[in-house]
Amino acid sequence: MNNFKSILISAFAVLVLASCGASKTASNVSLLPETAPLNVQKKAPISEENLKRWSHLDIVKDTIPGMSVDRAYAELLKNKKSVKVIVGIVDSGVDIEHEDLKSVIWTNKKEIPGNGIDDDKNGYIDDIHGWNFLGDAGKENLEMTRILKKGDDGSATYKSALAAYDEKYSKAMKDKMQVDFLMAADKSMQKQLNKEEYTVEDLNGIVTTDADLNKSKKIMTRILTTGGPDFRTGLKEYSDYVYDQLNYNLNKEFDGRKIVGDNPEDIKNTKYGNNTVYGPDKEEALHGTHVAGIIAQVRNNNIGGDGIANNVEIMAVRAVPNGDEYDKDIALAIRYAVDNGAKVINGSFGKSYSPHKQWVYDAIKYAEKKDVLFVHASGNDGQNIDLPENANFPNDSDDNKKEFVSNVLTVGALNYVYGDGVIADFSNYGTFNVDVYAPGTEIYATVPNNKYKFEQGTSMASPNAAGVAALIRSYYPKLSAKQVKQILMDSGTPLPKTVELGSSHEKKSASESSKSGKMVNAYNALLMAEKMSK
Repeated sequence: MNNFKSILISAFAVLVLASCGASKTASNVSLLPETAPLNVQKKAPISEENLKRWSHLDIVKDTIPGMSVDRAYAELLKNKKSVKVIVGIVDSGVDIEHEDLKSVIWTNKKEIPGNGIDDDKNGYIDDIHGWNFLGDAGKENLEMTRILKKGDDGSATYKSALAAYDEKYSKAMKDKMQVDFLMAADKSMQKQLNKEEYTVEDLNGIVTTDADLNKSKKIMTRILTTGGPDFRTGLKEYSDYVYDQLNYNLNKEFDGRKIVGDNPEDIKNTKYGNNTVYGPDKEEALHGTHVAGIIAQVRNNNIGGDGIANNVEIMAVRAVPNGDEYDKDIALAIRYAVDNGAKVINGSFGKSYSPHKQWVYDAIKYAEKKDVLFVHASGNDGQNIDLPENANFPNDSDDNKKEFVSNVLTVGALNYVYGDGVIADFSNYGTFNVDVYAPGTEIYATVPNNKYKFEQGTSMASPNAAGVAALIRSYYPKLSAKQVKQILMDSGTPLPKTVELGSSHEKKSASESSKSGKMVNAYNALLMAEKMSK
């Protein structure tokens, strides 16, 4: 949707301007880690086949800044034993019946399905494959909207939320004007041509002196040229995104929590939700299903894509709505995953305000105590999240000077072309608050109802890194969460010396992009894990 949104906005702007080694990794075997030569350049456009699995490819062999996953399996993991690792997916829900995921879904063997009894006495009845902390809720306010709904308490937080809300609402209204115009232009062309599907050639055949028709013709010609014949899919996604903001995310009159029936201000009120881990509408579990697929879709089965890790189980914990997540839900979701055996938790979510951040901090500290790694997306605002005004919660520091836990890995997103622009322009960055980068642009993975799709965002980069973390924990189970985090940072392939950051494409040194200045590399990570486990 991000790419198509850019195409649509660009097209609209034009109109406005015009009209206004095997498993032998013993110490006596010398295997060199991957490094990125400064002269790595992709000499030809990436093929469709490679695009579908570029995060698995190799920077040297394929000239694509993937994580060398295929090479790791071929040279380091063949015939090597592993243990099952449970990965908690705290997200919008997971389609546990998907053809490429159903065989890797975690099952709570302590619970008897469908008997209406909390057999394992963990507080959740019939939690067979995880838990849904949102119940039948799906749409939600942004946290800034919820803060404003509570009234002006004179705090700096309220003033900040009000300013941010006004800016976001104003932009949403402008976006609405754009999307309404685009939809109207499409319908106008359909009516003029007397058919639903049309081509650039059809548009070129329209000859009219009607100024409005010519405007519509011009905009739709550009969209068809840049967006392709399937542009309506992207147009609908863009429209849904804009209207969801206005109808739910920024709507002060909307109460998305009422249907859940709990008190979100009371962390002790835990008896809520249900065991339908994909939620009331399976299609709305697209985000979480995609994240799960990146980590665990079955490898080498000739359907869909390949997951990063080959011996994992996915625990679905639904806690992220269409809107901002509640701190309470995230805190309880993390604790649920920890208590039920997850060794890695992926959190592809984030927000700018966190009224009860201490609840989440305490849950992350609990995960650290239980030796669980929490992998978190850095966010998609193209901003420096070291700056307090750009904070992305949850994080692992309150002062940007010292981390209060050792088990949080924050991940930024990469493009598939190595060079100055290898960091995706939407990815947040920061010398202190972003640890490392992983593939996050055009990632192909599972979506609900046995489908597959390209998606992009730091939401995709995080599970790519989490998949490598699960791989390490599977083949080197004695290594701690803290050690796995350090391995992922220290073993990474170096970024180019100079990189472009944010939507402004400002050129900075790699060291200014993140704490490590590196890209996750599975091959290197496994070499380092082997060495550390001796």
